[in-house]
Amino acid sequence: MKIDRTLLIITITLVVAGFFIFTSASLGLLAREGARFSSVAFNQIFLGMLLGSAILFLTSRIRYRKWRKYAFVLFITSIATALLVFVPGLGLEAGGAKRWILFGPVSFQPAEFLKIAYVIYLAAYLTGNRSQTTRITHGLLPFLGITAAAAIPLILQPDTGTLLVILSAGTAMFIAAGARARDVLTIAAVPVIGITILAAIRPYVRERLLTFFNPATDPLGSSYQIQQSLISIGSGQWSGRGFGQSVQKFNFLPEPIGDSIFAVFSEEFGFIGASLLIALFLAFAFRGLKIASQAPDYFGGLLVVGIVILIVSQSFINIASMLAVLPLTGLPLVFISHGGTALLFALASIGIVLNVSKYRKS
Repeated sequence: MKIDRTLLIITITLVVAGFFIFTSASLGLLAREGARFSSVAFNQIFLGMLLGSAILFLTSRIRYRKWRKYAFVLFITSIATALLVFVPGLGLEAGGAKRWILFGPVSFQPAEFLKIAYVIYLAAYLTGNRSQTTRITHGLLPFLGITAAAAIPLILQPDTGTLLVILSAGTAMFIAAGARARDVLTIAAVPVIGITILAAIRPYVRERLLTFFNPATDPLGSSYQIQQSLISIGSGQWSGRGFGQSVQKFNFLPEPIGDSIFAVFSEEFGFIGASLLIALFLAFAFRGLKIASQAPDYFGGLLVVGIVILIVSQSFINIASMLAVLPLTGLPLVFISHGGTALLFALASIGIVLNVSKYRKS
């Protein structure tokens, strides 16, 4: 039994390309905050790439069905871990959000653990109630309850971007499990209602929505990032300025190694490079969903759907926000943006997909 080499090659290509894109973008950080650069580089290379690769190898060898046995424990543990960010002296606050746990020089973002634990538990629940998914008492209501449990720490942090990604993956899994159309419409209404409420009680959400509808409102304030992103992407034209030649990353783009990294890449490699990167993510999505369709059992198929949509939805939300197609969310670009924890868990989850691919039906 062999793992799916095509998905593995696509993943390796994204990780290697991400390393070079991150290296170039980090020159902007080095110019601004040289002291912080070494910590960022350590997290990305050792925690993300090296440890992540080792864990991918490990999870690809663990029989995927074992995750179902520990699904509930993993889910509860991930929620408890996500709440640790509110413990004084342990949680780290940055930009008005409490999303990290600090262990000496290393920071850990528990939302990344919560995402994969949510997918595993939801896959286990839907598998156990396979014949009753269309019943509201065994389908829609439990789905909303499980999602709400994951949403609570994310709303408190706040981290609405990750919440949208979780909801996207969960909805895709629910549809794959045979949900009724009216249940899906009900779920689709949840984020609309939620964002409306958040916009009413949280000024930063309202500000981002207003900026999205009118990006020219405050070019030196709330609209600054999207304005600079569009300038960066546009200046790349067809073939870009060349590797390492971005101007915007030095003095203009906020978070050039974070959620703005796609803008830096587009400036350096242009429309052609940006299109190739998007094509890689699409190839990842198609290959992953093909593995899901060939999974040997219900649990394996739902697990792969959830993991693939987690990664792809987050990536495309990031890209869309940099192009002003969606409001800014602060989500990193998977495999590429700074975030050792994010890269580690992304690679760990892909290891699970690769394990499922070992047993796929021909």
